[in-house]
Amino acid sequence: MNLKNGMILKINKAIRSDAQEIISYLNIIGGESDNLLFGANGFHMSVEAEENFIEDLSGSNTSALFIGKIDNEIACVGSVMAPQRERINHQAEISISVKKKFWGLGVATHLMQTIINYAKANGQTQILHLGVIEDNLNAISLYKKLGFVEIGRYKKFLKINGQYKDEILMNLYL
Repeated sequence: MNLKNGMILKINKAIRSDAQEIISYLNIIGGESDNLLFGANGFHMSVEAEENFIEDLSGSNTSALFIGKIDNEIACVGSVMAPQRERINHQAEISISVKKKFWGLGVATHLMQTIINYAKANGQTQILHLGVIEDNLNAISLYKKLGFVEIGRYKKFLKINGQYKDEILMNLYL
């Protein structure tokens, strides 16, 4: 996928051998904004646990972990996670992150579109849902542009340095 600056973004499903690089990426991006559930070096998962997580997802057609690379560097990570229980397996939760140096280039748009297309193609997912921190205006704008609608708020969801932030809950009906 061509980005606004001419760089090429390649998005694929994660494989076991990506585990260490994903953990390193997550520990970096945790310190780049207050929009994640963890801060710098706050992603505490062993390489073995991450490998097992990726392996567990590899057999699913409704859940996946995607990584996007630019020049062999992880630029973004996104997931779509559908529950196994029959009564709720028509919906899936998604989350994405983009490394700060790649913000504003269209990386998040391409990653979101990849996830949406994956969900539409699996024949089961009917609703995608996500949570976004209330002051993450660029992300909110992107999600609305892609058709997500606000369905509620989780008051005081995050607490960073004594300050509370609400989470906006959004759905996309496929």
